[in-house]
Amino acid sequence: MKHCFYNETVGFFYNNSRKELTTYWRTKDVLVVALGLTVSVIVLLTNLLVITAIVINRRFHYPIYYLLGNLAAADLFAGIAYMFLMFHTGPRTAELSLKTWFIRQSLLDTSLTASVVNLLAIAVERHQTVFTMQLHSKMSNQRVMILILCIWVTALLLGLIPSYGWHCLCALEKCSSMAPLYSRSYLTFWAISNLVIFLIMVVVYTHIFIYVKRKMTRMSKHTSFHPRYKETMISLVKTVTIILSAFVICWTPGQVVLLLDGLGCKSCNVLAVEKYVLLLAEINSLINAIVYSYRDNEMRNTFRRILCFVCYRNSKYTPTVVKLNTTDRRTLSQNGHFTVDSSI
Repeated sequence: MKHCFYNETVGFFYNNSRKELTTYWRTKDVLVVALGLTVSVIVLLTNLLVITAIVINRRFHYPIYYLLGNLAAADLFAGIAYMFLMFHTGPRTAELSLKTWFIRQSLLDTSLTASVVNLLAIAVERHQTVFTMQLHSKMSNQRVMILILCIWVTALLLGLIPSYGWHCLCALEKCSSMAPLYSRSYLTFWAISNLVIFLIMVVVYTHIFIYVKRKMTRMSKHTSFHPRYKETMISLVKTVTIILSAFVICWTPGQVVLLLDGLGCKSCNVLAVEKYVLLLAEINSLINAIVYSYRDNEMRNTFRRILCFVCYRNSKYTPTVVKLNTTDRRTLSQNGHFTVDSSI
């Protein structure tokens, strides 16, 4: 019969995993917390701005923007979770109960998983609109809401599984180094799941990239094609490149480190880089708001309205401006269909 250690302290499991647990604030602890809180605040403000813009501007009431709003909500949640971590790290870790420690980790896992799955949903939606030459997906609002619900259910399941059994409280030999109360098998599962999602995203965006390049090559042979079409395609290629680059840079290191720890690599010094790879993954929540929102002209205009509401309190969003923006954003291709919104 297995003996479980539910009544032990967090320090007991840290000692078991040989993970250092300090009782005083070191310089590097202060720097990590200061940097982490700064990033968290910026993530909260930028994603709150995105959500506000989508809510107040009716032109954003389309499936892709609902997904962007949900991505911003996931990243907002990630900012809150990371801020909670910063207030419960360093010397404070030793004071945590097992329940609080699991809450701290579950918040991070849930928020980061929701962000990644949202990125995948947006990639699939963009793939559909690009290949059907539509400005917006024809997905109904009901289906979008169901999709968003599925995203959060998936994130919650992955985030809460360790708290409800997939831990090492009854098997100390299976405890991981980075998360001393988690089972190494869970870390392996979580890392592989995210890497699979990452691979799918790479395939989807690569397919979009190849299609756009081929489309540009064919269209360039015709002198009569609309010049705005080429500009739209080039902008889309740039956006895809930024998305993939940001995702690779921010997420790959952390997933590799988690996988190495999950596989029980003894020679890999995962503890030396864990705080930095987690911070890097959190920074992706900030980059998401910039890449998916700021490259949209209409979104930028809405941001200005929100940030400068005092200056514009006596002005109105006139129909003429809307008409001009609509004209700018809708470029007809030669076959008469609308081109995809290149900013997203």
